[in-house]
Amino acid sequence: MPASTRHHRALAVFVHCLGVLAALPALPAAAPEAAARRPAQTAAATPAPAAATTPAAGPGTAVPAPAPPTATVSPRPAAATEEPTEEPSPSGSAVPTPAAPPPLVSPSVVVPTQGAPPTVTVAVTPASTPAPGYRIQVRNQGRLPVDTTVRQELPAETRATWITPGGRAGRTAGQSATTEITWQLKLPAGGSTTLHTALATAAPGRALSAPACAFSNDGSRAYDCATATWSRPTVPAAKVTGAAVWRRPPVLLGALALVLLLTVGGLWWWQRRRRRRAEILSAATAGAAARTEDPRTTGRGTLYDPRPATATAVTRRRRPPVWLVVAGAATLLAGVVFAAAVTATQRVAAIDTNKQPTSGAWLGQSATGVIGVPLRESAFEFTVYRVTCPPAGGGRQCQATIGVRNVTPQQQTWHGQMQRAYLPGGTWVSTDEAATRLANQGRDVFAQPLAAGTRMVLPLVFTVGGTAQPEQLELRSGVFSAGVRVDVP
Repeated sequence: MPASTRHHRALAVFVHCLGVLAALPALPAAAPEAAARRPAQTAAATPAPAAATTPAAGPGTAVPAPAPPTATVSPRPAAATEEPTEEPSPSGSAVPTPAAPPPLVSPSVVVPTQGAPPTVTVAVTPASTPAPGYRIQVRNQGRLPVDTTVRQELPAETRATWITPGGRAGRTAGQSATTEITWQLKLPAGGSTTLHTALATAAPGRALSAPACAFSNDGSRAYDCATATWSRPTVPAAKVTGAAVWRRPPVLLGALALVLLLTVGGLWWWQRRRRRRAEILSAATAGAAARTEDPRTTGRGTLYDPRPATATAVTRRRRPPVWLVVAGAATLLAGVVFAAAVTATQRVAAIDTNKQPTSGAWLGQSATGVIGVPLRESAFEFTVYRVTCPPAGGGRQCQATIGVRNVTPQQQTWHGQMQRAYLPGGTWVSTDEAATRLANQGRDVFAQPLAAGTRMVLPLVFTVGGTAQPEQLELRSGVFSAGVRVDVP
């Protein structure tokens, strides 16, 4: 046999062995379990040898020994955790093998609750009363009873004058300038309840927005939020019938001016016509008298002397004096300069140095409002319903409950680093994404895009230091979006 052929065969055998060794881990692991169960079943099926006699029996009496209990083998139940398996040892005894340890889960990751969450909706409508008032309807659309906490944020400089029984007013957590009303409700399956509030304000007549949210019983999750803006009902003004057209002062003054103008024009035209007629009559009379007195006009005909040519005097057009032209030009120039200066001063005074740019590289128009007012930018409509901060301490986590609605026909993404909380002095902090994920039951709200036309209510967490409270929240959909700003009282 040639050497090359022997080498090829040796190489083929080596590769075949490698393939067999690689396929061994993929074989089913039922063989060790069967080998471990076989000795136990054999031992159970073989009866123990019976003793010939017992110590207590008398001589010549044989008492059979009781049979040992028979071991039954039940089928192995299917479970999430694996039972320890037994592997045969070289001596023939089964050696138990410990099961694999459970997977480690980081304590900072919260696994979302399985099952459908309770469906609780909130609707807020303003009252048609002279004083500020709101009507809150909370509905449970699920099939199970739900315990919920309803909180309504009151506008600044207002106080509650009437609350639906069961509610209590108090300061918002971490905020000293705002008040909120809290109700503890138990909604049956498919049930609803209506809450009413009436307010008093120190500045009557201005529009007031009061958002309301339904939270879980422990306050860790917001089911739904809504807001409404109350404004004073407008009283229709009495309809005044205007005077007749011919009795209105402007019409009378215009008619009088027209009559005077026509009168002056008529007099001027009459005087001019009368003067021309007198000149024509006087010229005709003078010509007739000259023909009568001239002796050459008698006889066979009339002789006319040639009229000598006379130079016609040329009248020069009158021009205004030089000093009048110079004075008029100077006055006109001064008026133009004054008008330009006034216009430029007004435009410079109207510039807001604190306002974000809304043109150029920015998309959409920037909007500024207060808590409870929906504000729209290029892609999203943001509504801040509630802002709470714990007492002063290091690394405080302020939580803002906001609503986000996609107002575009396409899905939109947003980023946690673009959402900011501004502190006194101009400093700001971005969203704490880890804490925000923990507050949203382990769900990353920035990972998936928001579908067109959809809305979600979620908490955003900002970690701030010191004793400063956020003065303003800046929310935006993208890097180049103008965004919205919400003042925090």
